[in-house]
Amino acid sequence: MRWVVLALSAWVGAQFAVGTDLVEVYATVTDHQGRPVTALGCDDFEVRENGVAQRVVTFALGDFPLSVAMALDRSWSMAGRPLAHVRDAARAFLAELRAEDEAMLVEIGSEVETVVPLSRDRAALLAAVDTLEPWGSTPLHDAIIQCLDRIAAARGRRALVILSDGLDRYSRASADEVRARARGAGVLVYPVVLGAVASPLMADLAKISGGRTIRVEQTADLARAFTDIAAELRHQYLLGYEPPRGAGGWRTVSLVVKRPDLVVRARSGYVAP
Repeated sequence: MRWVVLALSAWVGAQFAVGTDLVEVYATVTDHQGRPVTALGCDDFEVRENGVAQRVVTFALGDFPLSVAMALDRSWSMAGRPLAHVRDAARAFLAELRAEDEAMLVEIGSEVETVVPLSRDRAALLAAVDTLEPWGSTPLHDAIIQCLDRIAAARGRRALVILSDGLDRYSRASADEVRARARGAGVLVYPVVLGAVASPLMADLAKISGGRTIRVEQTADLARAFTDIAAELRHQYLLGYEPPRGAGGWRTVSLVVKRPDLVVRARSGYVAP
């Protein structure tokens, strides 16, 4: 969800107003067994900004571009079999992307390194995954902020899939600074937490952005977690509305599905200019 000037004439399969200032709301709808629900129409949703109902002027399901940053923890604690499973999970995720989707690969060690910038070149991405080796600590807060900054300027939907096996170590940024950056970035955040210990920040980022936190106990299950995220990203709704006039700053957005027994996830608000 972000304040943008849409130029969407290249988005096949949907009709959009071009050159209109809109707030974008990307939503995931599932049944209570977690299966995606893909047969809803615009009239099945209600969007409110600061408690006031809004008129949806654009609506689509799944047929829009994706730009995703995949940020992988390669600290010393991941050495050996865990990192091998991380490589497998990254390959599985890349295999699920559509040809028109773009991805970047970010490695998190004592430094945060973009080893492949945003690209459709799957061969380059896979080659970089194959060379992933353990090194350093985990400045998780700094890594999330840098990843959000790097993917925020991309086109279409922007998502960050971030994998870590523990808590932050040695970051300059605080957890509150990370939350503030996520509120303004308009990027869907999918934290994948390996092991029993997780920072509350991970759940907060998913809630703020409309993503989802996945906790994985065994590294062998990482590939399933990553393919589940890729599948979710293929089955999202886009709703757009014209923002009400008023002062800038944080505006809350709530999205409701009118049909019973369905679960909807979307961003909790956006920062108006």
